Amino acid sequence: MSISTQAELDGMKKVSEAVANTLRKMREYAQPGMSTLELDHYGGELLKGYGAKSAPRLTYGFPGWTCISVNEQIAHGIPSAANILREGDLVNIDVSAELGGFWSDNGGSFVLGQDIHGHEKLVATSRQILREAIAQIRGGQRISDTGKLIETKARKAGFRVIRNLTGHGVGRSLHEAPFEIANFPDHRNRERFRRHSVVAIETFISTTSTMAMDTSDGWTFVGNKGGFVAQHEHTIVITDGEPVVLTESNGI
Repeated sequence: MSISTQAELDGMKKVSEAVANTLRKMREYAQPGMSTLELDHYGGELLKGYGAKSAPRLTYGFPGWTCISVNEQIAHGIPSAANILREGDLVNIDVSAELGGFWSDNGGSFVLGQDIHGHEKLVATSRQILREAIAQIRGGQRISDTGKLIETKARKAGFRVIRNLTGHGVGRSLHEAPFEIANFPDHRNRERFRRHSVVAIETFISTTSTMAMDTSDGWTFVGNKGGFVAQHEHTIVITDGEPVVLTESNGI
């Protein structure tokens, strides 16, 4: 999507605030002993309160209002009454929604309670890399340059990146062009960021794996070499200067 009117910008701001506030409140609501299904129902009620519709449910028939992935799960985890959150879990919540014909996407990983398993460095690295990647994006810049920054920063911190999960365009649907904003310098991708366009920038920072693999439930991704992954995501509007972060209120 390319923003060309104030009404379009206002529409993107409204849906982005809905998903961002829902993500932040879900993160604050989560606690040990709670099932991911209960956490998802809470997120669903928040989205309804904003008048927003769950994007994965609307687009793909996903069996949940939000995606909640725990520990070894990378992304698209299905909320379940059997999946009970525990102290020190690595939790990822991804919230995307449609409101008034506009779509926005954000997500973030966090450690639940005390960091008894030592995940906080991974989480902090992913969050910081996302901030640095967004700060240097400009109209006309090669998309592969953002991937180079993400992978270079990850390696310097002692981590890897997931190569087959990417950021993407968003705005009039959940996934739009550019369809692949990779976490590595994909030199086959000669596309450039376009001024006024809306994109979701995501980090997928990994301890061990480099590829995401499907599981038997048909939705959830895990790593090809095990380990853990932290993901953080903002929806932004690209400008000639520093981008406008539409989902800033999620606290990432």
